Amino acid sequence: MHEDMDKAMSFQKEQLQRMSDFLGPPGSQEGTETLSARAPAKRESTITFSNPKAREFLVDGTKLPDVPFDAGPSWSGLMPISGDPNETRKLFFWFWPTRNASNVDDLVFWTNGGPGCSSLEGFFQENGPITWNWGQSAPTENPWSWTNLSNVLWVEQPVGTGFSQGTPNITNDDELAEQVAGFLSQFLEVFSELKGSNFYVSGESYAGFYVPYIANWIYEHPSTVDLKLKGIWIADPSLTYGVVQEQIPALRFAQANRNLFPFNSSFYAQLQNVSDTCGYTDYLDFVTYPPTGQLPFPAAVEPGTFGTIQRSCDIFDSIINEVTKLNPAFNIYRISDTWPIVWSVLGFPRATQEFIYFNRTDVQDAIHAPHIEWSTCASGSVYVSATGGRGRDQSIPSTLSVLPNVIEKSERTVIQHGLAASSDRFRADMILIAEGTRIAIQNMTWGGLQGFQTPIEPETFVVENMGVYGNMHQERNLTYVEFFFSGHMTPQFVPWATFQTIGYLLGKRPSPSA
Repeated sequence: MHEDMDKAMSFQKEQLQRMSDFLGPPGSQEGTETLSARAPAKRESTITFSNPKAREFLVDGTKLPDVPFDAGPSWSGLMPISGDPNETRKLFFWFWPTRNASNVDDLVFWTNGGPGCSSLEGFFQENGPITWNWGQSAPTENPWSWTNLSNVLWVEQPVGTGFSQGTPNITNDDELAEQVAGFLSQFLEVFSELKGSNFYVSGESYAGFYVPYIANWIYEHPSTVDLKLKGIWIADPSLTYGVVQEQIPALRFAQANRNLFPFNSSFYAQLQNVSDTCGYTDYLDFVTYPPTGQLPFPAAVEPGTFGTIQRSCDIFDSIINEVTKLNPAFNIYRISDTWPIVWSVLGFPRATQEFIYFNRTDVQDAIHAPHIEWSTCASGSVYVSATGGRGRDQSIPSTLSVLPNVIEKSERTVIQHGLAASSDRFRADMILIAEGTRIAIQNMTWGGLQGFQTPIEPETFVVENMGVYGNMHQERNLTYVEFFFSGHMTPQFVPWATFQTIGYLLGKRPSPSA
């Protein structure tokens, strides 16, 4: 027994040393290669703002409710999307200056997806300087905060999301992008010292629509925003139609994770019949490196539609409905979750409204937010229909529209996805499946060619001082990464790995290849 305990303690010491090597020495501010989880007694900002209006947005990092450390100064509040004095549409933002003065010329924009999900979730549970994650009893400092590498601006958008104010009136993501650009223009008038910053647009999930459209709009209207757009970063993104990223790979996903989808043989036989009949089983025969042409829609798609499938071909929901009967704690964002369901201060996976952090009036007062009922995601649509009622996003998926232009005009583009283990087929994110993301990339044309010309090699993504953490591939200015150990929210589940990729996007960390 003592020998086993000694081995365990030795292993724990090795793990702590690896983490120490990655984070750097306590209090280090040398360059951008190191960061520290240990806070100084009092944090000062690495940037100051001369416009007196900026003081209205200042947040005292020593007075954030329940945060037991000085988080440092930040700025948050509502900013209109235009200069019209009667403008009622306002986006809520939270700006945090970088902790490293050598990074003050860089600005990262972050948005969550949904559509209509709050970027404060990303801030508080993924990549911000304060982490209050699933199951945590209190907030802690985030050693992998993106503020160690850049100034970061978290924005709740579009209108209708989180604390943002006004009536939604967009029908597509070109209109969304124009409103974001209007917000940025107003933001830079108050925080003018940020004008001319190197600018990077990032996000996850439905931000696979948002981010490329925002970047494309800025590239196509360069005089409207006084920022130097350099590139984009999107994680587990919606890149194409749901039939590709959900339906086609769903059965293979379940089969590769049979321990978490323990269906009986007769149900698996039913699923196989649906997959065969609807054209899912043999679809990967069309996916080659390099591609031989545009990929067809499978037989499941209704004629004359763009990705709408026949009801009898909805294999994805059939799997979800059945596995939820077997595992009431099933979490489509991280399929390895089991009972008990962990509590979250933001309400997902579980919490009652009165305990949600951003619903508290003392928190709302501290960050200059309106006294409204905040929720992680909007209850209604943030888009309107042609007749003015709530509608659906009318945008064409980014791989088939704006993303190629963005890749070609950017210094770097990073697309990443969550996997679970070293097996190429064992994945933890089911809301959007990595195999479907690969298909979307192989059907996209950029830089004069369609898709990747050579296959994605396994076990080629490396985290400095930690080891191999996934697969990656780089061609024609596009970097694609798949993470081991991660579900849908990669900065939440593998923050050390996403820190590597955002650092690479910013040109401050080496290429994450083996």
